[in-house]
Amino acid sequence: MTSGVRTLWKEHKLLLTAFAIAVTVMVFFAVRTVIFWVYWADPAHREEPIAGWMTPRYVAHSWAVPAEIIRDALAVPQDTKRVTIKALAEMRGVQTEEIVRQIEAIITEYRADETVTRP
Repeated sequence: MTSGVRTLWKEHKLLLTAFAIAVTVMVFFAVRTVIFWVYWADPAHREEPIAGWMTPRYVAHSWAVPAEIIRDALAVPQDTKRVTIKALAEMRGVQTEEIVRQIEAIITEYRADETVTRP
């Protein structure tokens, strides 16, 4: 086994390095996927009470609402990444509870809309 790897390393350093990098990236994303799956499979993370530390995307995932609907309704700039509800409220000069009420209204409206096809 060792002699085979040595031969590969001698004759194909670039190819073996590229393969090792590809395997490392694959393992990273596989582990990340499993961690996310385990996290969101826990019923405790579904329909969590909305808090200031959450991002609109987190709320959307927790409440099974498309993230675009919440982002568009709150008019979150597209170039903004991972802005929390609290930070969004501070940017607008309103209380966090006001943004939370808006999100709750968005969720209620989305769920009441019978024309929307849900997974």
